[in-house]
Amino acid sequence: MQYTDINRPSAEIMGRISNIATSTYANAFDTFGIADNIMSGLAAAAPGFRFSGPAVTVRLSIGPPGTYSSADFAVGAMIDAARKGDIIVVDGGGCQYSTWGGMASYAAKLKGVSGLLVDGAVRDLEEMIEFNFPVFTRHIVPTTGRTRLKVEAINVPVTVGGAAVNPGDIIVADGSGVVSIPCAQASGVLEQAEKCQRDDDAAMADLKNGLSFTDAMKKYRNI
Repeated sequence: MQYTDINRPSAEIMGRISNIATSTYANAFDTFGIADNIMSGLAAAAPGFRFSGPAVTVRLSIGPPGTYSSADFAVGAMIDAARKGDIIVVDGGGCQYSTWGGMASYAAKLKGVSGLLVDGAVRDLEEMIEFNFPVFTRHIVPTTGRTRLKVEAINVPVTVGGAAVNPGDIIVADGSGVVSIPCAQASGVLEQAEKCQRDDDAAMADLKNGLSFTDAMKKYRNI
C-alpha cells in the first residue's frame, strides 16, 4: 500500500502540547475560529485513556460481509505507516464493524504508537487495557472487520467525529473528548492554549485565597 510520510513537531513542542487539556484547547479554538475541530461522538474506550500526537490518517471503505478480501483488511499497513509518538486516526464512517483489536494494540504498543482514534468500532477492550494502549472510538463491538472493511488510503484528508483531519495534524484526547489542531496553526493555538492555562492556574490561586467564583469569571475571560 502506498502512503506518504507526515511532518512531526519537535519533542519539545509535543511535550508542551501534551500538558494541556482538550477543554483548554477548545477555549483557544474560539480565538482562531476553528471550533469545528472539536470532535463529536468519540470517547475513550476505557477510563483514564488519553494521548496526543501527530495524525497518521486512514480512510476505510465499508460493505456487508464478503464484500472485500481478508488482505483488504490491512491493519498492519496502518501500523507500518506510524512512528513512535504518532496517533493512528481512522475514518470508518461511524461503522459498527471492528477496525482494530487486541493483537493490533499489542503490536502498536511495541512500536511506540501513542494511540488510536477510530470513527467506527474496535474490540478486545480488556486487552487494550492490559497493554495500556489508549483507544478512542465511537463503538465497541465484537464483530470483525474482515471482509467488511477495506483500507483504501493512508495519509490522506479524512473526516473523524465531524472534524476534518489532515495528515500531521495534532490530535489531543482525554476524558473530556478529542480535538484536532491543524498543523499549520499549531504554534499559535499552543501559545493561546498556554495563555488560557495560565489564567486557569491564576484563577485557582485566587479562589484558594478567597476570591468568589463570580469575581473569578469576571477577572479571567479564558476560564
